[in-house]
Amino acid sequence: MPDTVLLDMSVLADFFGDSVREYESCTPELPPRCWAILLGRFVEDAMSVERVRFARNIRESDGDVLQEFQSTIIPLFGACYSNGRRGFWCEPKELLRITREAEAEGLEVLGSIHLHPDWHRIGPPHERGLRVSQEPTPMDRHLFCGSGWPLNMILYLERREGRLHHSLGAWAPPSESGASCRPLALRLTVPGS
Repeated sequence: MPDTVLLDMSVLADFFGDSVREYESCTPELPPRCWAILLGRFVEDAMSVERVRFARNIRESDGDVLQEFQSTIIPLFGACYSNGRRGFWCEPKELLRITREAEAEGLEVLGSIHLHPDWHRIGPPHERGLRVSQEPTPMDRHLFCGSGWPLNMILYLERREGRLHHSLGAWAPPSESGASCRPLALRLTVPGS
């Protein structure tokens, strides 16, 4: 699998906009969430991200998903995942539709991108122990391993001195559950080139 991701930041404009809106409106009880599917191509030794597609989240509405969180996720990763706003589960029919539309355009589903806020600063006091960044959390590693997608991106937002700042990470899935994710090199297109 490629170790490099080619990205024009304008491709992520809608995702950035939604992430900032989620961040600005969150509360310690209602964490922000933003997740999308990354579409693109394999080119030489890299993955080129060309589109972002949003899909419906059934994390709080599907009985099977609720059961999975209750029986597996919460025991493995903690009671914080009892909050229905924690986590994302893509509606399968939408994922199939997006996959077919991508194939019709000559693209592939490369993976996903999601938001990490500076929850260690803005979350409830009892959840501030895990420092969050653009690095995968234990839950992320579990999900990345399960999806098997070659590209898993994390947008990290934090407020400093009254302004929002971001960093972006790209990761290959771990080889097995609990293992570390392999970082991927991000190559950002120079504007106007």
